[in-house]
Amino acid sequence: MKRKRRNGLSQIQLIAIGFFLIIVTGTLLLMLPCAARGEAAGFLDALFTATSATCVTGLVVVDTYRNWSLFGQVVILLLIQTGGLGFMTIGVFFSIYIRRKISLRERELLQESINTLQLAGVVRLTKLIVKGTLLLEGMGAVLLAVRFVPEFGWGRGCYYGVFHAVSAFCNGGFDLMGEQEAYASLVAYAADPLVNLVIMFLIVVGGIGFIVWQDVYENGLHIRKYMLHTKIVLLMTTGLIFGGALLFWLFERQGLFLGHAPGVQILEALFSSVTARTAGFNTVDTGALSSGSKLLTMILMFIGGSPGSTAGGIKTTTVVVLIMYTWNSLCSKNGCSVFERRIPDEIIKKSSMVLVIDLLMALTAGVVICGIQPELSMDSVMFEICSAIGTVGMTCGITRDLSVVSKCVIIFLMYCGRIGSMTFALSFMQKKKTDPVQYPLGRITVG
Repeated sequence: MKRKRRNGLSQIQLIAIGFFLIIVTGTLLLMLPCAARGEAAGFLDALFTATSATCVTGLVVVDTYRNWSLFGQVVILLLIQTGGLGFMTIGVFFSIYIRRKISLRERELLQESINTLQLAGVVRLTKLIVKGTLLLEGMGAVLLAVRFVPEFGWGRGCYYGVFHAVSAFCNGGFDLMGEQEAYASLVAYAADPLVNLVIMFLIVVGGIGFIVWQDVYENGLHIRKYMLHTKIVLLMTTGLIFGGALLFWLFERQGLFLGHAPGVQILEALFSSVTARTAGFNTVDTGALSSGSKLLTMILMFIGGSPGSTAGGIKTTTVVVLIMYTWNSLCSKNGCSVFERRIPDEIIKKSSMVLVIDLLMALTAGVVICGIQPELSMDSVMFEICSAIGTVGMTCGITRDLSVVSKCVIIFLMYCGRIGSMTFALSFMQKKKTDPVQYPLGRITVG
């Protein structure tokens, strides 16, 4: 547990409360009459949308374009940007801008917020994060505007470019394509290389993590100088993207991709693999995927992106640590080593906790929702739950059919997915001193 502040709140608790307050503020703004195109939104719909935007998920109970006014859409966009970068990152950057000195406590809170490895250089990293974000989102907006301006005109085309660039980079998954068809996402652009490649690039860069950014920025293409964390993230990300794309193509070449040109099939397979890593956009009908593709999507959603990024999930590094620890144990080797480096036991313990907590949350939520709404299929419910925990935003189309209790469960999962399930659990715990009395060993059989 991190050091406590004078008011008795730990850094983890402050982060959890901060995101909660942002969600509440967003909910109140979205409930204003000027935020909706027609009748003002109800509390639950506004809360669901604000949580989904702040937690950069993308699950929606109402179509973003058809139900929210320009004011409402801008509120959603600001929530996505704040949720993606983290409120502490934005706050510290403004403090730097006005030349206010950053205290040690603020640096420690920022370190916890962006999940960096060390306190030294955290302010410098913050500058890199904000400047890099603005640069990448700006480039993405310009490239997307090239496609959207001829279709929607200068004003809306540029606005659509900015909105979708921010949503993609922050892995938000919100879109404004409801003008063409409600809840259509980017299906109309399935064969468009420009839109696909720009969106995929922004998703991947936003999902690899700010620690990786800094390492690559400082060391360029000198891979041997990269930190162990960077090597694991880049290798795992590459494997998941192209491995997932290959499997999607194999599963859907005689199904959803049938009749499409080979180039379009490649784009669809790659996009399906990339977006499942917590982005939430889709260029094919998710509900029409085969059972194998849906299961593959759930696995990718559950894994998610990398630590210290805009993405959710249990994270790529967690999966690598657990796989390598299991492999080394099977080979009768002590501990866990990756790239000739030993992983500390504390990291192995933390990885196990993250996996177990997320699995328990997913299974519990599945039992609750299936019990309350037996008319919903189990695969669609579990798909929705993995999407919420991984802050992905993909759905088989049942989000709008959820009951009040089911929506509250999904809201809770999205919140935990953004701040981290283990972070949420630890926010209720107090650090206890080691008990000087230890019980005798007891033996059981497992496996």
